[in-house]
Amino acid sequence: MLTKNELKHYSFLLLKKYRNETGKFLVEGKKLILEALNSGFECELIVSTNQFNDNNPEFFEHPSVKSFRHEAVKQIELEKLSDTKTPQGVIGIFKQNISKDVSRKPNILVGLENISDPGNLGTIIRNCDWFGFSRIILSDDCTEVFNPKVIRSSAGSVFHLYIEEEKNFYKSVKLLQKEGYSIICADLNGSELNKFKTPEKYVIIFCNEANGPTKELLSICDSKLTITKKGKAESLNVASASAVMLYQLSK
Repeated sequence: MLTKNELKHYSFLLLKKYRNETGKFLVEGKKLILEALNSGFECELIVSTNQFNDNNPEFFEHPSVKSFRHEAVKQIELEKLSDTKTPQGVIGIFKQNISKDVSRKPNILVGLENISDPGNLGTIIRNCDWFGFSRIILSDDCTEVFNPKVIRSSAGSVFHLYIEEEKNFYKSVKLLQKEGYSIICADLNGSELNKFKTPEKYVIIFCNEANGPTKELLSICDSKLTITKKGKAESLNVASASAVMLYQLSK
C-alpha cells in the first residue's frame, strides 16, 4: 500500500528542486518505463491505477518489470504524480544515477547552450539518438534533462545517450578544443551547411533560438554553420534545425 506520506513525497518530484535533492525522477507511461528499465535505470516503485492493471496484465509480467515494487492507487492519487491532463495510468519512480563508460569520447559531440524549452530539448535529444550522436553536453542554463516534458518529447531517447550538464560549459568546450575538437556553432550568420567539410573531431553546438549563440560561445568557436534559406521564414525552430544539421553531418 502506498502511504499518504509516500504519495506526497513522490508528488514533489514534479519539481526540479526535489528531483535534484533526491536524485529521483518520474517516468509516465508503460513504453517509457520499459525504455528506462531496459537502459539500466534503477526503478524504486511503479504506481498504477486498477483500470490500467486490468487492461495491461502483460506489463507486470514483463521480465524488466515484475521484480520491482508495485502499488495500485486511485485515479485521483495518480494524478498527483502526473503533469499531464490525461495520465496514462502508470508512473515509475527512478533513480538518476547510472554508470556508463565515458572514458572514451566519441569523435563527434553535441553541445547545447541555453535550450530553455523542454519540448525543444527533448526533440533535440531524440534527433541525436536517431542520427547516432551518443554524447551531449549541456550548459547549466538548459532545461533539466529529467523534466517530465523532456522525457516525453525525447520518446525515451533521453535514456539511451550519455548526457551531462556542465557547470562551466565554456571551460569544458575550451578543454575539448585543446583535445583536438573543432568547435562548430549553429548560427544564422554562418557558412552554408551543405558546403562545409567536416573535421575528424568536432563539437556541434545548438543555442537558444530566441537569442542565438552568446558572445562567449562565439569567441570560442572555430566555425559557424547555417542552413540555406529558400523561403521567407525568419528562422527555424532550434529542434527542427538540429534535425537538418545532424542529418547532414551524419552522412
